[in-house]
Amino acid sequence: MFLLHRGSSWSRGYREHGLGCNGHADVQILGQRRGYKVTVVNEMPGEIAGIKRATIKVDGEFAFGYAKAEIGVHRLVRISPFDSNKRRHTSFAAVAVIPILGDGASRVQINESDIRIERFRAGGQHVNTTESAVRIIHIPTGVTATCQNERSQHQNKASAMAVLQSRLDQLEMARQAQFTAQHTQSLTDITWGNQIRSYVLHPYRMVKDLRTNYEASDPDFVLDGDLDSFIFSYLSASLDKEEDDA
Repeated sequence: MFLLHRGSSWSRGYREHGLGCNGHADVQILGQRRGYKVTVVNEMPGEIAGIKRATIKVDGEFAFGYAKAEIGVHRLVRISPFDSNKRRHTSFAAVAVIPILGDGASRVQINESDIRIERFRAGGQHVNTTESAVRIIHIPTGVTATCQNERSQHQNKASAMAVLQSRLDQLEMARQAQFTAQHTQSLTDITWGNQIRSYVLHPYRMVKDLRTNYEASDPDFVLDGDLDSFIFSYLSASLDKEEDDA
């Protein structure tokens, strides 16, 4: 899901925007190149012209993997078509991209190899002479669940598994909420110094990604949706960074 939000100084001019700055034309072009289905969910017109805010859904294989390269603030430098004095203007627009998870995505799959089951003698008023109490440890996360109130070990295990499932689901939902917050942070930082890419149409013509230093000398191709080189450059740099950190 693309969330596009222009800065307060933005007014749209034809073919003057990168992916973060145009309404949905560039997202549609990018989607068509990949064979994705693109749906405009919502859009808000600008005060003067163009689009102030838009939400666009993109369906397709690896859609989020490619689209996350566009997360951040995009900067445009050009002669504004709305300025009669033909002065150079700098404008900003932000892109946030969040994945749409399926209905069962928040339900964590618990593999048998990921759990350790401990059995012990139940305490309390009805002390059982057999080890019917059960403690289940989820090894990857360290989350545990214990049950000793049921009459049989089988029932205690079932109850403990239900508790473990609930706790892991809550942990996953918290992780997803944090993930979404991180990927929408750019919408609140539409200012100078936070941009990831600059689209310069005056006094020279160039598009530069400030994260990778990748450049393109012909902005027209980029502004028409040819973003593959920028996307692959970013993904390659991100992979190299992960390997270095490891």
